[in-house]
Amino acid sequence: MPAPAFVDRLNEQIGHEFAAHQQYVAIAVHYDAETLPQLASFFYAQAMEERGHAMMMVQYLLDSDAEVRIPGTSAPRSRFADIVEPVQIALDQEKRVTEQINALASLARETTDYQSEQFLQWFLKEQVEEVATMSDLLRVVQRTKDDPLRAEDYLAREQLGAEGVDPTAPAPAGGAA
Repeated sequence: MPAPAFVDRLNEQIGHEFAAHQQYVAIAVHYDAETLPQLASFFYAQAMEERGHAMMMVQYLLDSDAEVRIPGTSAPRSRFADIVEPVQIALDQEKRVTEQINALASLARETTDYQSEQFLQWFLKEQVEEVATMSDLLRVVQRTKDDPLRAEDYLAREQLGAEGVDPTAPAPAGGAA
């Protein structure tokens, strides 16, 4: 069974993942309202991915016979000044999550909880991809903020976040991410 401190922190992380899910839904709705369907679709997909991450963590705790607590989240930000601000918020959020996952991995190692450390390896790899994707998207929307349809063209052409299911990903609770 994971160390009690790790269980507490992973339960907190579940809350962070659900908060990220909510923020991405709010961003997607914003872009939908602005009739930017590619940006909206990208962030709806990102929202489901964050929910999936939370459910993977839930399943790990269930499999480890540890207590699962689903924390509440604060309301997401839903008003944005321009096309760039939501992506900047998303990038900042991904960088914060990277720090949180790194801290969890450090805690697992410090408590010699090798199973939890192994579980987190996928999330460490995933965060590298998430930060890179949001960094790329931020550069694109910064360059195209006066013509958002160019950002739409970029997303349609590049298919960011459309990698499909990763067979190495941990199983989520409920069977589907």
